[in-house]
Amino acid sequence: MNFIEKFFSKYSQEKIIKWFKQICIAEAVSCFLLYGVAMIWKRYDDEGLLPTIFIIVIGNIHGIFFSLYLLLCLPVRKIFNWDDEDFVFALLSAFFPFATIWVDKKLARFDRE
Repeated sequence: MNFIEKFFSKYSQEKIIKWFKQICIAEAVSCFLLYGVAMIWKRYDDEGLLPTIFIIVIGNIHGIFFSLYLLLCLPVRKIFNWDDEDFVFALLSAFFPFATIWVDKKLARFDRE
């Protein structure tokens, strides 16, 4: 944990917030491409190679965004002063499609009560 704090300490809070918001959106978009496009395309073209390649590529991209989201939740917790309940909810939202957008819009704010 100390390694992560040390790594992110060299960046400003504004930059980390900007990255977090971008990763929230990118994770949701890649989730849509994976579930909404690639999986449906695969069902209609069972023997095609293109849907399989598309699933592999989009799946890897989604995995990167998923991992970055989980990694960025740690410094963002300190920036927005999330309590344990908010932090666990933010971590669990990564496992539900499009829930990261809700975290971006509702939890990642300074003026929330």
